[in-house]
Amino acid sequence: MQFFKDTHIDFIGKRKFFGTFSAILCGVLIAAVAILGIDWGIDFVGGTECQFEFSKPMEVNQIRKVIEKSAFSDAEIKSYGRDGQFIIRVRELKGEGGSTNTKASEQLLQILEDGFSDNTVTKLGENSIGPKVGGEMRTQAVIAVFLAVLAMLIYVAFRFEFVFGAGAVIALVHDVIVAVGVTVLVGKTDLLNLEFTQSLLAAALTVVGYSVNDTVVIFDRIRENKELHKGMALPELLNLSLNETLSRTIMTTASTLLVLIVMVFAAGPVLEGFAFMMLAGLVSGTYSTIYIASAFVVWYDGKFGKKKQVAASATNM
Repeated sequence: MQFFKDTHIDFIGKRKFFGTFSAILCGVLIAAVAILGIDWGIDFVGGTECQFEFSKPMEVNQIRKVIEKSAFSDAEIKSYGRDGQFIIRVRELKGEGGSTNTKASEQLLQILEDGFSDNTVTKLGENSIGPKVGGEMRTQAVIAVFLAVLAMLIYVAFRFEFVFGAGAVIALVHDVIVAVGVTVLVGKTDLLNLEFTQSLLAAALTVVGYSVNDTVVIFDRIRENKELHKGMALPELLNLSLNETLSRTIMTTASTLLVLIVMVFAAGPVLEGFAFMMLAGLVSGTYSTIYIASAFVVWYDGKFGKKKQVAASATNM
């Protein structure tokens, strides 16, 4: 279905402006994250996960109001299993003298019993994550994102050409920086629950996959048009391909965007972090496919393509 027929938007002609804008944006976001720091969840800093069951039906918000008044104000709470069963995750607390508090589950049980005296609370189980394990998981998270980007480089380079793979990877790095940076900044405002947990790591990896999917669709059209319009200048060829896939790009982005917006505001604290990072990555991924990945191919061809042609001519003489 074509909502935008026969468009002639000069995307590539604006590549220098948007390239500069993206470089400045990424620089600002990296600096902001370095200064403000990332709010790591208990998956990456250590903590305790407890399972509780209430004898009477409860809501997550009721439990949250009670726990927020305690030292565990940043607890993660979600329902599971039968009605009245909840998982509560809290960070490691430091006691007097800096010793690690190992009685988090007992403290939580006491808080819940005091807060809901008319409701019997039973502790079903607990799991603890030490700070050392959390640190190892942070390292593994960074490695996972790096390997995902590397895998995409290899895939696109083999499917198309190396220059296309390089353009796709630059766009992916841009998208990860924007998605993580915007998520960290919004999380500092406390408007949303945006601690960096395994859920947000999953969102970052999903952003990588979604972004490269959009890029591959456009690169496929570029390859097709290369055969159909032999001799056409590369900037014109890319503009033609981008305009031809514009309807598909807008329809896919808009439909996914609507779902993510609903999730951010209606899915609750457990999923809002995942949905928000996906939302930021979706917008960035659509933008970077046009103004980063495609623009890099034009820049590379202008910078090194002519040199290769001159070298080839000299060899043939």
